[in-house]
Amino acid sequence: ISPPYQRHPDVLEMRWALHAHARQWDAALDAARELVLAAPDRASGWLHQAYALRRAMEGGLAQAREALKPAAKRFPKEPVIPFNLACYACQMGQLDEARGWVKRAMKVGGKESIKLMALADEDLKPLWQEIAGI
Repeated sequence: ISPPYQRHPDVLEMRWALHAHARQWDAALDAARELVLAAPDRASGWLHQAYALRRAMEGGLAQAREALKPAAKRFPKEPVIPFNLACYACQMGQLDEARGWVKRAMKVGGKESIKLMALADEDLKPLWQEIAGI
């Protein structure tokens, strides 16, 4: 890829995907951070950044959650953002917060589709019984 295009958002998306596939989370995080800077209006950059940050050496659940929270305001119609925030909160033992994010994801993304996603995601296992009853 020629130098003028190396920082193009589509190229950065592909770099993130390649590093994520290889489980190179620090490199994936670098690509995602560049993507957020290059295209702050792309929700995918924010999601990729949080996903990689959760797994990167310098990261963790709390860091991923804090990195993704601004995106919830910036992209109020993107259901994967509150869904992922629910996963982070649930894994941190903050079940009331997780419930709120699940409800928000359902409101934006549709109750049935989010319910199916939630019941398939191990991160939300502590809430599975509640979610199944919704």
